[in-house]
Amino acid sequence: MLGHNKLCAVAAASTAQDLYRQLRLAARQTRTIELRLDWLANDREVDRFLAKMKAFHLNVTLIATLRRLQAGGRYRGSIAKQLFYLAEAIRAGCRWYDLEIETVRQCPSELIEALLGEGQQLRSAHFFRRMPRGLGRIARELQRGGPDAIKIAARCDSLADVWKLERFARKQKNLVAIPMGDVALPARVLALRARSGFAYAPVENATAPGQTSLDELRSLYRGDHINSQTRVYGVIGDPIAHSLSPAMQNAGFIARRMNAIYLPFHVEDLKDFIDSIPRFGIRGFSVTLPHKRSILNYLDGCDRLAAKIGAVNTVVVRGAGGLYGYNTDYVGVLRTLQSRMPLAKSRVLIIGAGGAARAVAFALARAGSAVCVLARRSKQATQLAKAVDGEAIARPRLQHEFFDAIVNATPVGMFPAVGESPLEARELNCRLVFDTIYRPRVTRLLELAARRGVETVSGVEMFLAQGTAQWEIWTGERAPAEVMRRAVLAALRREETSARGRTQGVR
Repeated sequence: MLGHNKLCAVAAASTAQDLYRQLRLAARQTRTIELRLDWLANDREVDRFLAKMKAFHLNVTLIATLRRLQAGGRYRGSIAKQLFYLAEAIRAGCRWYDLEIETVRQCPSELIEALLGEGQQLRSAHFFRRMPRGLGRIARELQRGGPDAIKIAARCDSLADVWKLERFARKQKNLVAIPMGDVALPARVLALRARSGFAYAPVENATAPGQTSLDELRSLYRGDHINSQTRVYGVIGDPIAHSLSPAMQNAGFIARRMNAIYLPFHVEDLKDFIDSIPRFGIRGFSVTLPHKRSILNYLDGCDRLAAKIGAVNTVVVRGAGGLYGYNTDYVGVLRTLQSRMPLAKSRVLIIGAGGAARAVAFALARAGSAVCVLARRSKQATQLAKAVDGEAIARPRLQHEFFDAIVNATPVGMFPAVGESPLEARELNCRLVFDTIYRPRVTRLLELAARRGVETVSGVEMFLAQGTAQWEIWTGERAPAEVMRRAVLAALRREETSARGRTQGVR
């Protein structure tokens, strides 16, 4: 509808030089590009950029946007100045221009036609705070005067909101519907399944909540190849932005040339997600904090071991829509620790009593370890210890106890709270410390253990083991484990390099 490509790169920068650089970078990756002229610092930079545009001759479809402050943009100039610059952008090579409804309401249509008639108009309405009522009324107002296409972008606080917007858009002609917000990220990617699907993706700077970068949309999610036959998998959690599961699982799909995609779903309300499974056509999903135990209430069946553990991290959606649960954290624990220590007759302290801790406890107990449990809530620690014939331990005892291994099964120390540790150095009286957290690779707990000369094991190993087991359950094929490992380690290295750069910048 708007160009030659479903992927619309969004170029946004404060200087003409940076915006032009982003434009050239985007043109190598897609044929449709939105230019956010309102991000430029002032009119002088707008003039400079439009002058540089005269040297741009690549065959791409350009959309000029100069959204005013009153409509959620950054441009502080008058409507007259806005229309003048949009006209200049059209003369500089932009085929389309995005004009927000706030400007249309204050400007005679004859003037807009006289100034901008050579371009094609995308008339838009943005709702950054909440999903608006009366989508039909809004669409009718946008259609007045006959723009070439219309756009409604609205914040979605639930997947039900996302579905409401998508269902409305399907009934309209020449409507671009954009869900905004963290919960909407998967929907923005999956919009590409439709023949007329369209997705905005920033080159560098996100211009709306819930966007996926152009690089991620093309390389991680293969947005260029998504179609109506693409199988959908995902991971649910709150928070979920930290997850590297998409990097791992999508690498597996790419290696095996499968038409499948794995997406992160930010889920606060579990029922909202469950209700959306058939709408998005989800075939299976991973479960992380805080839903590993509560997901049991929505399953139609469960692997016997997962039921005994009382926590599920893997769900398969069967043909008729039934949900069947497994626990592959169990596999991850065994594969990680068995190669480093004899588990039979060893004494292991588990920190935590949630879903991950339960998987660790049952895995170790079945392998013959004596399990001890320490948790912030003593009642939960006692219950878990009893379930595996173990022992609940109070924290003051740690300085006087010795363990073959200590396993952290809590989120304490997880990104972004990387400076935290569930235990102090003097409490690490053991031969080995295993932290189930994988981001960062070396947590504060592992740093403290290493300083005491204690062997350490990163959660990356467990993460990879449980993830490849999930992939095999969903696909019925052997996972390309080494490819998946390389993808995760590469993502972690990029994060660590970026973090070091930020630290050096502060210095």
